[in-house]
Amino acid sequence: CIVFVDDLEKDVDFHVDGPALEADATFPKKVNVEFVQVADDRHLLMKVWERGAGPTLACGTGACALAVAAMRAGKISRTKEGERVRVGLPGGDLFIEWRESNGRVYMSGPGTRAFQGTALIK
Repeated sequence: CIVFVDDLEKDVDFHVDGPALEADATFPKKVNVEFVQVADDRHLLMKVWERGAGPTLACGTGACALAVAAMRAGKISRTKEGERVRVGLPGGDLFIEWRESNGRVYMSGPGTRAFQGTALIK
């Protein structure tokens, strides 16, 4: 579920709107919710409410989906091959390229360790 807003901080009550949309009857199996603000024609800002998990630092598939959705909805202009859209997330920026010629979407960005742990499995 992608929700375009004018201002991520003013227009969204993230901890209320996220779970409400995740569990809305429209989505019987629940849904990830991406709140998106268009910063400029090549820069989107995104907050993610992940189905069953709540707030997350990033969502690559969601970033890819919203970049294509933003172009298809006319929120930003369509890219030419080789051009990328920057998606700013709490965990860092992702860069998305949509190649309409072959229907493929490419994502790049930094990878960092967010957690390390040990589990004892019996």
